[in-house]
Amino acid sequence: MSNEIANNRSALRDFIGSIATISGDLSNITAPPFVLAENSTVEIPQYWADHPSLFISQAAEDDPEKRALSVLKYFIGTLKNQQYAGRAEDSGVKKPLNAFLGEIFLGHWKDEEIGETKLVAEQVSHHPPVTACYLWNDKHGVRASGFTQQEITFSGNVNIKQKGFAMLRLDKWDEDYLIPVPNIKVKGILGGTPYPELSGSYSLVGSNGYVSHIRFDGKSFLGTGQKNHFDAKLYHVDRPNEILYTANGAWNGRLEFKDARADTEIEHFDVHELKSIKVQVADLSEQDPWESRNAWKDVIAALHKGDMKGVASAKSRLEEGQRQMRQEEEASGKHWQTVFFDRVEKDPVFAKLSAVDPGSFIVDKASGIWKVNREAIENASKPYHGELLPNSENTAKPIGQAAPNRHSIQKEREGAIAPVSSSSVPDSAPAVEEKSEARDVENSKAPVNGQLKKAEGDDQAHVNGLALRPKAHSSEEQQQAQGRSAPASNEPSDAQVEAFLRAKTSNVKR
Repeated sequence: MSNEIANNRSALRDFIGSIATISGDLSNITAPPFVLAENSTVEIPQYWADHPSLFISQAAEDDPEKRALSVLKYFIGTLKNQQYAGRAEDSGVKKPLNAFLGEIFLGHWKDEEIGETKLVAEQVSHHPPVTACYLWNDKHGVRASGFTQQEITFSGNVNIKQKGFAMLRLDKWDEDYLIPVPNIKVKGILGGTPYPELSGSYSLVGSNGYVSHIRFDGKSFLGTGQKNHFDAKLYHVDRPNEILYTANGAWNGRLEFKDARADTEIEHFDVHELKSIKVQVADLSEQDPWESRNAWKDVIAALHKGDMKGVASAKSRLEEGQRQMRQEEEASGKHWQTVFFDRVEKDPVFAKLSAVDPGSFIVDKASGIWKVNREAIENASKPYHGELLPNSENTAKPIGQAAPNRHSIQKEREGAIAPVSSSSVPDSAPAVEEKSEARDVENSKAPVNGQLKKAEGDDQAHVNGLALRPKAHSSEEQQQAQGRSAPASNEPSDAQVEAFLRAKTSNVKR
């Protein structure tokens, strides 16, 4: 149990009492600073590939049966670090910071033999919270993309219902594997020693016809069963009663794989012995303002010092700025423009594979499906949102001047948000679907090497982006260019705005 929680047991009880009265989704509830992790939810996708050798291993399997088994092993092997967010188990779990809309995480892993594995993650929605990610290794032709939407409720345990899916692609074998995102229960909260437990049954479905059915049960309320337990069976969809392989054990401990036909063990390993490699990111000074660790740096610094007042103050400044952005977008009839991912209504590969076991995959129709935009991966450049900052300010003002007023902030934002169309999705998404579903399938099979050649230029290119995008012109600038003067306004002075913002953000209540 962490010292922060131990020293704030009374405050934890008060917080639990307050959320226990809420019957709806708690995804965007702000937790007390002492239970917060030092990273955001947008960083969680790194744990899909922090064992790079495991991420690319299935590409080397010639036998389709064993390839499907390797994918199952990869999936189970990633669960521990995902659920604990890289923390030691005896330190318990902490709540990641709620990612803000537009937050980005970029990273990579390098190994002489494995090559380079890269990651792009982005918070593409805030209400409801949705994180999308894309991981790829060109040397081995392995790539994965996915998105998760979480609904959180409390009933003595924290119940995290996950919607979405991941898709693993093996270019060499022209195969796709549809991977589920299991539901989670965080138990032990009332006792001050929280730990995650996965629950439910799911299918991992390969386009080659092999299916792994996985059941998570764990320890029951009465104390029966094994903590973090799972069992799985692998079969071909045409022969569901002919079990080829089985796997069982603890997803955070020892796993055993058997050939079911011979009833013999073929492999066992302990997840604790898997070598995790820390993701590499750019220095803070080189990160875009919307990159996660740069945007949250004041909060993270305060957490390191144990300065809970500083944590609350820094979080409030960022969160208040985000609320202001949403209010202004709603008032102007515009919506946020994502950088690396597009919202689409359907995905033909997902539709085909999920039909094998529809109950394993839940996608919120209102939130849509999120797919990586490879052109953006290749061409998107810093600053990703022009001069707009996550706290609703901008970088246009010279050093030493007062903070920009609301009118100037809105001018800069017009380059970062797009008009709302009659559709609920970005204008580009329906066009992709209307051209033909075959194009999506074709894209899913396209070699990564050609698609992402420019993104491999050097270490800084793949972590920090490429050339600068042209600055978008505001409507006022366009009016002036056309010989029309902008309408006069009775704006407050910069000093008045600065004083107002200071007073407002110093006493923000979430």
